[in-house]
Amino acid sequence: MITCAPEQVQHLPLPPLPLPASGATRRRLLAVGVIGPGRVGTALLEQLRAAQPRLLRTLGLDLRLCGVVASKRMWLDCDDAELNSRHGGAQIWRPNDLDAFAAHVRGNDGRHALLIDCSASDEVASHYSRWLAAGLHVVTPNKLAGSGPLDRWQAIRAACAEGARFRCEATVCAGLPVVQTLRDLLDTGDELLAAEGMFSGTLAWLCNRHDGQLPFSALVREAHALGYTEPDPRDDLSGLDVARKLVILAREAGWPLSLEEVDLQSLVPAPMAALSREAFFERLDELDAPMAAALTAAREAGGVLRHVAKLDREGRASVRLQVLPASHPFAHTRLTDNVVQFRTRRYCDNPLLVQGPGAGPEVTAAGVFADLLRIAESLAVHA
Repeated sequence: MITCAPEQVQHLPLPPLPLPASGATRRRLLAVGVIGPGRVGTALLEQLRAAQPRLLRTLGLDLRLCGVVASKRMWLDCDDAELNSRHGGAQIWRPNDLDAFAAHVRGNDGRHALLIDCSASDEVASHYSRWLAAGLHVVTPNKLAGSGPLDRWQAIRAACAEGARFRCEATVCAGLPVVQTLRDLLDTGDELLAAEGMFSGTLAWLCNRHDGQLPFSALVREAHALGYTEPDPRDDLSGLDVARKLVILAREAGWPLSLEEVDLQSLVPAPMAALSREAFFERLDELDAPMAAALTAAREAGGVLRHVAKLDREGRASVRLQVLPASHPFAHTRLTDNVVQFRTRRYCDNPLLVQGPGAGPEVTAAGVFADLLRIAESLAVHA
């Protein structure tokens, strides 16, 4: 039997929730150290400083910048009390010492501590497992840990078993939620069947602009002038950076893929790969004929030319220039868009796509910042 309450009772307002007593807000202190104050690191420091008052006010999260490490020197808050407001203007610095830096950020008071590696250093990546084992959380856009030696990656994962967290969202498509989307699928019981994507904003831009009106070499020079390429465009044209991102995704899915196993097709002929950067630029027009032929073949097939990374359900991985039908989702990308397509047990007939700008220091820094906040949300409050 369902009994209805009297009408006058039904319309009584709910009592208000009790407000916390003044000063009773429980705060979480997170000590942060930043390694690599380059373009991404500097953008991140600016984002952290701008957000500090809001995060403290709304979430009770006290982000405390304890130090910054450059290639040869480091600045610590114990030497410069104004470090949270600056780092480039700090007058007191010490020689670079990564272990001493990590120990300083961790402190000896049981606080939560996190290191952010914005470098592209293999040496820094080699420290991750020790830092994690010591209880330091690690966030990074550095692809060398996730795509380097498999045993090092396994050591990083094993070190997380003690409770420290490792996050690397910005290693794949800058600020796009690619790694997080994959993790959400897997953590909720889905199974990855295949993945493919356009992981290079530089190569996406070149493919979008390569319509036959200008030689491919002219487009490479334009992209270089606009800052879309690395200082040496071969770092983009080789596809190695894309292959690293594919390896990272495979390992996140639990597939023990190594970089050497990726079938990588470089856009740079072998004789040009060994040249100095200046000599490479002088011979850049040697790329025009093969790229023009590839464009002609794509048009004759009624398709478009795109640079695509693929991972299939057998664990085979490839990175290459490919002709796609005009109806393919990748045929409609714009400018420097990255796009990733996940085919899973749930998303089998209609794959899940993540698409958007995948390059730039601000969006990459935002991806790192988002990882930091995800870790902070899970931290216990210290009395």
